[in-house]
Formats: sequence, C-alpha cells, structure tokens
Amino acid sequence: MEFLKAEIERKKRQIENSNVFAPNKKYFKRGDLAAQQTAEYWKRNKAQVEDAEQAQKSQESADQKLEKKEDKKYDQLPRKEVIRRLRERSEPIRLFGESDLEAYIRLKKLETQEPDIRKGQGFDNDFKAAMDQVDQAYLNEIIKSSDGSPCSNDVFIKDDGTTDEDIPKMREELGKGDKDNDQLIMLRFFKYIMKMWGCMLNNRPEDDKRMTRGKLDSAQHTQTVGYLKPLFRKLKNKNVDEDIMDSMVLIVQRLMDKDYLGANDSYLEMAIGNAPWPIGVTMVGIHARTGREKISSRYVAHVLNDETQRKYIQGLKRLMTQCQKIFPTDPSRSFNYKCPV
Repeated sequence: MEFLKAEIERKKRQIENSNVFAPNKKYFKRGDLAAQQTAEYWKRNKAQVEDAEQAQKSQESADQKLEKKEDKKYDQLPRKEVIRRLRERSEPIRLFGESDLEAYIRLKKLETQEPDIRKGQGFDNDFKAAMDQVDQAYLNEIIKSSDGSPCSNDVFIKDDGTTDEDIPKMREELGKGDKDNDQLIMLRFFKYIMKMWGCMLNNRPEDDKRMTRGKLDSAQHTQTVGYLKPLFRKLKNKNVDEDIMDSMVLIVQRLMDKDYLGANDSYLEMAIGNAPWPIGVTMVGIHARTGREKISSRYVAHVLNDETQRKYIQGLKRLMTQCQKIFPTDPSRSFNYKCPV
C-alpha cells in the first residue's frame, strides 16, 4: 500500500513540474503531455540522432561508390544480346525494379550455374531433334533428285573395317586382363553393330523408309549415334570409368556368345543395380547399415550418375537389341524372343 501511495505522489509531482496545466484550470490535455515528453526525449538524445543521420549518409555515399566500381568492373554486354540469351533460357528479360547491369549479372550467374541446360540437359527433346534431322535429310534428297537422280532416305554409316570373321578373334582376346585392349575391342564391336544396324535400315524399300514407322526407326538410329559418342570417345581414349568397365566387358562377352538373356541380366545389374540401397547410399547416419558390406561399384545403379552416362547406357541397350536381330540364336537364350512370321 505504501508503494502505491508513493507511485501516485511521484506521478503528481511529474505532472506539476511539466507545466501542462492551462492558467486557472485544474485539468490538462493528454496530447500536450505526450508532445512535451517527446520534445524532452529529442532534446536529451539530439546528439545520438545526429550521429545516426551522419552514419546513414556515409553508408549511402559508400553504396554509391560501390555501384560505380561495379559498373566499371563488369564489361557489360549490349542489352539486345542479354535479352537474346535470357530468352534462350526461358528466363524473364527484366525483373521488377531490375537495372540493365543487374539483368546482366543475373544472366552471367545462370550461365555459370547451368552452362549446358539447352544442350540436351532438360529443355531439348533429343528424339524430336533426331526426327527433324531425318526430315531435313529427306528434304535435301528431294532437292537433289530434281536433276534426275533417285531419292534416298538412308542413314549415315561409318565402316571401320570390322567383319564377321573378326568377331571370334575379338572374343578370344576379350577379358584377358588387358583393359586397354578390352576397350579397343568393345569399341570395334559397338561400331560394327552400329554399321550392321544402319545397313539393315538402308536395305529397306524406299516406301518403308518414307512411312512414319520408317522415319521413327531412322530417327532412333540417329539418336543412338549421338548418345554413344561420349562412350566411343572414352573407349578410344581408354579412360572408361572403372565402376562400369567390368560389367561392360561381361555384357560384350555374352553378346559375342549369343547369350542375350545373360547379357540382359548383366546390363540390368550395371544399370539399376541389385544392392540393398540401389542408388548407392552407403551411410545415412553414424552407424553402418546391415547390407553395407554388400555394396560395391558392381552392385550400385550407374544409370543415375549423370545425364551423359544415362544416355550412352540407354544406347548400349539399343545395341543389344539390334545385336539379337543381327545374330539370332535359340529362343531359350534370347530376350523378349518373338517367333518370326
């Protein structure tokens, strides 16, 4: 109770000393009291307010100097070129409140983070591009036929000189421990299958080549050639990844033996794996999983590593399918065997 009385007396003295009472009146306006308290506050803290304003002005001047330095730092492209590159990536040419310099910096950041996004990494349709290439070749042949030469819809074939007689010799040398020689043998075998596949397509009647089914087959061959180029380059340079080298040797051996069912099993083992964690996860915490000792490079999924590897692994499966058509064998050793009509 004594505390409450003391607080009331303190408030009364504060109001009396504030001089807010009008002459000959016993009341005052609360707004006048608030205005007076505000004025007293600014009077007491005037120095701090001035310091804050000075710091804000210095910060603004520093920002302006930094912007000028950035303008000199960036060798900015013309605005038309920036717009063209942003539109190629399906990005807005200008964000809200964005300057030309900020748009250019955003473009450089996109090009650094995703340099090849327009080259088969997400936006492009590879099969459509192959179809367009086939259609363009057909139009070129029509133009050439105006001089009287027959029109052709053949696919491009590259012959490295490998023949049927070389296959048994290659089979004997494959898998003997010499990895460099194994890669050269696989390169020759894959190119031979591509050549035979192209010859089968080129030997079709001209009417079949012009039909939709014929164009799709030609486009698939063209697309597979593009998919396998990275693999052929690695085989030629003898730097195929160790994690898929053994599986590829086993696949080619079984293809040469005409064991297509076993080759398909080896392909699935390489592509999708058969480990307890098929995408290659070995640790999810501080403790090892129970099946961790079973996980090795032979049992994890390599088709999920990157987009380039996924494509040439898919192209390898197409070569396996065409190899079964070129070198038929018993139905018991074939994969998805179809009895000929």
